[in-house]
Amino acid sequence: MLPFSHHGELRFIDAFFTSTSAVCVTGLIVKDTPIDFTSTGQLIIMLLIQIGGLGYMTAVTFLAVMRHKKIAHRDRLILQESLNYPGIDGIVRFLKIVFSSIFIIEALGIIILTFRFWMDMPIEKALWYGIFHSISAFNNAGFSLFSDNMMGYQKDFIINFTIPILIILGGLGYLVLIELYHFKTKEIVRLSTHTKIVLVMTVFLILAGMILLLSLEWNNAFKDLSLDEKLLAAWFASVNYRTAGFNSIDLSTLSDANLFFSTFFMMIGGAPGGTAGGIKITAFALAMIGLWYTLRGDTHVHIFRRSIAPYQINKAYAIIFIASVYVVASTILLSELESLPFLRILFEACSAFGTVGLSTGNGGSLSYSALFSDWGKVNIILLMFMGRIGVFAFTVLIVGKAVQSRIKYAEGKIVL
Repeated sequence: MLPFSHHGELRFIDAFFTSTSAVCVTGLIVKDTPIDFTSTGQLIIMLLIQIGGLGYMTAVTFLAVMRHKKIAHRDRLILQESLNYPGIDGIVRFLKIVFSSIFIIEALGIIILTFRFWMDMPIEKALWYGIFHSISAFNNAGFSLFSDNMMGYQKDFIINFTIPILIILGGLGYLVLIELYHFKTKEIVRLSTHTKIVLVMTVFLILAGMILLLSLEWNNAFKDLSLDEKLLAAWFASVNYRTAGFNSIDLSTLSDANLFFSTFFMMIGGAPGGTAGGIKITAFALAMIGLWYTLRGDTHVHIFRRSIAPYQINKAYAIIFIASVYVVASTILLSELESLPFLRILFEACSAFGTVGLSTGNGGSLSYSALFSDWGKVNIILLMFMGRIGVFAFTVLIVGKAVQSRIKYAEGKIVL
């Protein structure tokens, strides 16, 4: 809100919304990033995106490690939870590898994007745009320094390839990235069940999203594009549907069917321990696996020759149910607060909860949230917090952890 960070008037709720959207790596905007914010304001947004993508504890611990401070046992436990690491042994070493990986991936993205933007603008501006968009893409934020986001580069192969790859790498999760590296260097001989599920589901959801987009938008949003351009646009949109808010097509032109089905992709999100939000693809995968075995009447759930504990299946069901309750309740509340179309409100709510950042727009360069009242914006802010913290963790904060009972009652029979 400081005068040197923005142009014109900036209300507190809009500054808070922008800050939340950045630190929750969402990408929904109620102010035009390149126009309403100065270079300083854009730098603040970029730093919030980087901190939000890393996680607060991860960033603080890294600073402590750089200052050669000893990490307390309690901090290691919090860091373990933040990174979804399986134990506390080797957690600091893992953190160092995470930061090295982030630096290398983002640096490669900066180099490629800078050279591409250099074709259209001076080198100093191209470098700044390359840095901002690489960090925004890897952290699945979707903030852009172009008022039309990536619509101006709709047919550009370099942009439409580099940004989605950065988004995918950020959305896989640090644990998966490090494990893939160790597998390639033959430090491990077998990928974990978690990594296999994440990789298979990522490919499946990207392909499913592309098929959905092509089938529903072939003669609508994609009608003026050639076959190659349609495939490129569908690829770019499908990757962004689940985790990031970049768009190369005008989302306000999408069919109602597409807007509705895309909410499922946004709710799923990315992998745990990464930069994406949502219920997470592992929860979705476990729920589908559990559903399949339940329909078969088999109580022993397994995948990739590994058994899945019943608690994990039940937790996945709980996450999906609770997330659905939050989103539906928020959508109904927004519908009562705002006199706007229900489907577009649902799309915006799912985008906020999934920390995606896609929006049907306000008719200009801003997100649909720009049309909301202050209370409507507060609702979206809460959804972004829920999606970034994690629906299960957020709910535990409210209701508290269950106390393990020492009493076991006789089993009751219930007809379903």
